[in-house]
Amino acid sequence: MTPFYRFAARGAIIPFLKGVSRQHVTGAENIPRDRGFIAVANHLSDLDSLTAMRALVDEDVPIYSLIKSGLYDAPVLGHVFKAGGQIPVYRGTAKAGDALVEAERRLALGDPIMIFPEGTLSRDPLRWPMTGKTGAARLAMRTGVPVLPMGQWGAHEILDTYNKSFRPFPRKDVEVRIGEPLDLTRCGSDVEDKEAVRACTAEIMRAITALVEEIRGQKAPRPFDMKYDGDPGKGRLGTRRPDPRTGETAPDAATGAAPARDEDEPPVGPDVAADEPGQPA
Repeated sequence: MTPFYRFAARGAIIPFLKGVSRQHVTGAENIPRDRGFIAVANHLSDLDSLTAMRALVDEDVPIYSLIKSGLYDAPVLGHVFKAGGQIPVYRGTAKAGDALVEAERRLALGDPIMIFPEGTLSRDPLRWPMTGKTGAARLAMRTGVPVLPMGQWGAHEILDTYNKSFRPFPRKDVEVRIGEPLDLTRCGSDVEDKEAVRACTAEIMRAITALVEEIRGQKAPRPFDMKYDGDPGKGRLGTRRPDPRTGETAPDAATGAAPARDEDEPPVGPDVAADEPGQPA
């Protein structure tokens, strides 16, 4: 962990998160300590990368996220990301693939990498993980490093989807669950094998979804897939709208409130081998 990373994380980011949240982490014993790995998590808020980072930095493990270029090139925040060694993703450009190349180089050096496999903030009306894109699976197949699944819930109650509402007070509970590392070497190393890539992507998303199910105390429906279920657009995210899978209006979609705690296996979507690598917050 570089001095600047330590300063930014422990001197600024973590104190900010402590001021707006009570973070509860389980499964820290599953974090690999002797090699690089790919951390993967569900994506509900622009705070997700910070809450996931905190869970790892609290264990003295630095994490390097793939950051969308709009944040990486921002006037002030961008300097922090650059100095902290984060990796920009220039989606929809000739440089889009550079992020995975750099991530692969970092993994070879033993650095942990963070990817949000959904590729964007979840459009699911009930805020479950969507179908995954294949960047994380392809990176794992090329490098042979373990994939560390993480499920998280609660950051969206502080900063809602696409920053529609910032509610720092009262402090919110944020839960992060870290699962056992996934060994995807059985998928092989041929990233042109679409069936193998889809299978690895499915396994990654199943692991993430299972952790979110544990946190929420509910069973997830089949994964929301924007290719089939549509994209409601930023203007409708977080609003009450019918769930295209059932036709019912999601009861907690308006507020993002977590369902009460006392309350089939999700398939992967269609071939997304040409999709962009995972996009962090």
